Amino acid sequence: MTGGRQPDRQRRGGVSKLALAGLALLIAGLGVVSARPRRQNRPPPPRPRKAVDLEQYLGRWYEFARYTAWFERGAEAVTAEYSLRPDGLIRVVNISHQGGPAGPLRWAEAKARPVAGSNNAKLKVAFFGPVFLGDYWVLDHADDYAWSIVGEGSRRYLWILTRDPFPSAETQTLLLSRVQSFGYDLSRLHMTVHASA
Repeated sequence: MTGGRQPDRQRRGGVSKLALAGLALLIAGLGVVSARPRRQNRPPPPRPRKAVDLEQYLGRWYEFARYTAWFERGAEAVTAEYSLRPDGLIRVVNISHQGGPAGPLRWAEAKARPVAGSNNAKLKVAFFGPVFLGDYWVLDHADDYAWSIVGEGSRRYLWILTRDPFPSAETQTLLLSRVQSFGYDLSRLHMTVHASA
């Protein structure tokens, strides 16, 4: 009789272990399902508003403001120079001063290529080697290319560029309003310091 009850107990133990495993999977599944709406509540990526004429985009830009990335910590008096390479790609030269406009000079060179079908508003950038990894999206720009707002799909990176290191108060207000319209948080902006003339 005792021998006959033992398998029942083992069966019950086995069933309860299966039930617990099933419950754990159900809870985990609910966690995944409940996490989905949070992901869906994220705003969609910002979209470039205009086509970009690369000929007009070339030349020197001054960084007016940015979201500071790890590779730009402490950088001031930041400029970006864009020119056409013999192979048709765009040469990018970024120059900055560490710690302030009179600080040690730093520079980095990269190449960029337009993304097909983006009207030249999206570029891929390579700073190291042949692989184009970085996204560079011209989200908006002045009709005369006096300013440009640059970002990418995640909103982790942002640069506001101007042709003049000291844009007018009216231009500054316009730029901040446009940046905000793309869903960026103005409180995260670092206002770049340039040496006064």
